Amino acid sequence: MEVSKRMVLVLGILIFSIQSFSQNNDSIPPIAKEGLNPSQRAAAIAAAKFTIARPLNIEFTQLMPYNFTLKDGNNSYPDSKVKGLSQAKINANINIIQKKNWLFGTTLGYNYISVKADMTEPFSQTTKNIDNDFHYFHAAANIAYISTLFKKRTVFTSSIIVDGSEKHFERLRGLLTGTMIVKANERTKMSIGFAIPIDPLSEVPFIPTFSYEHKLRNGLIVDIILPKNVYLRKHVFSNGRLSLGAEMDGATFYLYNIDGTDQKYQYRQLDINSGLVYEHLIANSFLVTGKTGVRFTPSGRLFRKQDSYSDPILKMSADPAFYFNIGISFSPSSLIGKKE
Repeated sequence: MEVSKRMVLVLGILIFSIQSFSQNNDSIPPIAKEGLNPSQRAAAIAAAKFTIARPLNIEFTQLMPYNFTLKDGNNSYPDSKVKGLSQAKINANINIIQKKNWLFGTTLGYNYISVKADMTEPFSQTTKNIDNDFHYFHAAANIAYISTLFKKRTVFTSSIIVDGSEKHFERLRGLLTGTMIVKANERTKMSIGFAIPIDPLSEVPFIPTFSYEHKLRNGLIVDIILPKNVYLRKHVFSNGRLSLGAEMDGATFYLYNIDGTDQKYQYRQLDINSGLVYEHLIANSFLVTGKTGVRFTPSGRLFRKQDSYSDPILKMSADPAFYFNIGISFSPSSLIGKKE
């Protein structure tokens, strides 16, 4: 099952944003929460957990060389090698209207991928050098409404998402979500929810969601968001946070003229990044982030634009690869570095 990265991030932001609406003693320090209404407190908590929820985020990822194999139906191609893969991301999250029980905002993003690879031809066994750049743009308009259902605080959201490349606008999709807080106290927060993609090509009509955060007495924090990430976190030094665990990531882009026709193709790749994450707050507004570890790629597929991810013309499997990531975010009133 493939869940698009965009949907996972929207779900993640929603799950932990809702927790701030349900707590009498929320985790925002007194100075940070003065003058903030519930929707503003939600934005602060979401920004502490997800880079895409911050007003501005810029990051760069580099992968070390790794081997991969392509498969066309039952036919497997000889092993090939990625000599280098670089990725840059820029995201902006703008809350346009924030009221007590609802908010409206937009998310804008750009992804750049540069790939250098040695492809082995299946019949001649000769090596072909590949050096390609890909550009992917996405934007979303989001509305969240905070209500009460069965005496539990609940948030409903709707999103309209568009994407494309530097050449064309490509897709228009929607997403409906609902999340209910089932427990929220000083040490433990738990929620359940759902997401419904509005996309005729989606292979997943319904996505259950779950989140759990628990503060251990030794200062460690168990932070689970399904299907997004599993982390064990700890605040360190005066303005830092160290995390150990794994998170779901991915990449997608569109391809043109690869077979001499006007057929458009889309490539999607699901990644799992495992390892260490360190975040450090500078001047109370800027977060510098470093990540390193091993990336696993359980699934990569190329398919015609009008088809779905479950109907590919080419599948890719890759060996695990070492990666590192550096980034900087503009995030006023950040909770990183504050003992929640």
